[in-house]
Amino acid sequence: MRNTTIILIMILSSIGPAVVIGWVGYGAVRAVGRNPSASSRILLAMIFAFIFAEAIAVISLLMIYTLFK
Repeated sequence: MRNTTIILIMILSSIGPAVVIGWVGYGAVRAVGRNPSASSRILLAMIFAFIFAEAIAVISLLMIYTLFK
């Protein structure tokens, strides 16, 4: 039962940031398509959003590791 709980929590904690990265990437591509001259600002905002989403994933995986050690 414990292993199933760990697997479920790890799946949920990795699906969330993956969905966020997909939405941000889709929005960035659409924004660059509408306004190509703003691509540098859009790229910077997209990279920050990716970094924050990945940081949330890493923190959640570290919390899982420490809770179920």
